[in-house]
Amino acid sequence: MKINRHILDNGLRLVHSQDESTQMVALNILYNVGARDEDPEHTGFAHLFEHLMFGGSVNIPDYDMPLQLAGGENNAWTNNDITNYYLTVPRQNVETGFWLESDRMLSLDFSERSLEVQRGVVIEEFKQRCLNQPYGDIGHLLRPLAYRAHPYQWPTIGKELSHIANATLEEVEAFFFRFYAPNNAILAVTGNISFEEAVALTEKWFGSIPRREVPQRNLPQEQEQTEERRLTVERNVPLDSLFMAYHMPAHCHPDYYAFDILSDVLSNGRSSRLNQRLVQQKQLFSSIDAYISGSVDAGLFHISGKPSAGVTLEQAEAAVREELELLQQDLVDEQELEKVKNKFESTQIFGNINYLNVATNLAWYELLGRAEDMEKEVDRYRSVTAEQLRAVAQSAFRKENGVILYYKKQQN
Repeated sequence: MKINRHILDNGLRLVHSQDESTQMVALNILYNVGARDEDPEHTGFAHLFEHLMFGGSVNIPDYDMPLQLAGGENNAWTNNDITNYYLTVPRQNVETGFWLESDRMLSLDFSERSLEVQRGVVIEEFKQRCLNQPYGDIGHLLRPLAYRAHPYQWPTIGKELSHIANATLEEVEAFFFRFYAPNNAILAVTGNISFEEAVALTEKWFGSIPRREVPQRNLPQEQEQTEERRLTVERNVPLDSLFMAYHMPAHCHPDYYAFDILSDVLSNGRSSRLNQRLVQQKQLFSSIDAYISGSVDAGLFHISGKPSAGVTLEQAEAAVREELELLQQDLVDEQELEKVKNKFESTQIFGNINYLNVATNLAWYELLGRAEDMEKEVDRYRSVTAEQLRAVAQSAFRKENGVILYYKKQQN
């Protein structure tokens, strides 16, 4: 894959890859701001902006209509590290996409009306996802249990409903001009568009947007955990659930890929260890999953599951610990390891066939270091050894490095 790069005078980074097999073009714009950049007393702002960005800009009161008329689609998502917007549009109407994205980067339509509309949407989402949905408050319970200093301690949607409910127009506008800047963004353009045209359109529509003073990120760092942390809650839910998490290193750490492989060894597919042993054979869980948070800074290795009827949370936890101890004691069989690596490689190859996936990945890897690194992922996973997996398991799956949440069904 040929990857091209161009940096505008205002700091906007353009990364590009052409795909002539499609008649579509994707624009993915990644803003280097997420929930970790929020004030602890004003959380949920990054997610709020995901909604506000579709509320119209000064020159374009309705973002969706022009894109739909051009035959395009769009969406966005936010996490603790980034806010990501993307659109797809037929190649002949590609300039519409550049026009729309540049105009809302330049200046949103800040008004009490727009804020109230999107505030209402976010508040309703908070209620549905976190307050009214079974197990919806997991993030609000587990994150502060694991993080005492780092802002990963609150979920993307916000720490408290009141933070969004009480947000003022001045606070919201200040957040925008602090982080939504060309020098804090990466634009990835893929699909059937040449590099020359992508550069010309980027310069035309984004080049005049002024660079802004983006604050230097200086986040409080988490100290090493020295004792196990536990929490038990009772809620109106149908089944007890077990949530376990262990601290793991940042995305740029050499062991990151070993943690990802361990999560696949444990629970990726029907033949994975947790499914085979704890669900199928011992029937201790009705469902169980292991996954990593995938965050830029030091993250978490998660294990969550619902014990089968008659199985206590204590018994369920003990069974999981047995599986973790096996990873600490024994080397993962080469055949088992090869199967996990093969599955990852096929997922990567098929994923990068899609021009929109390529745009998303280009922006993400450019943020992490260089966009070209996306093509090194398979080799990095391939290089992980069984000995490295055992060493990582021994280092991470210690009681004093973990947090345990018992989420119990409320007793009448």
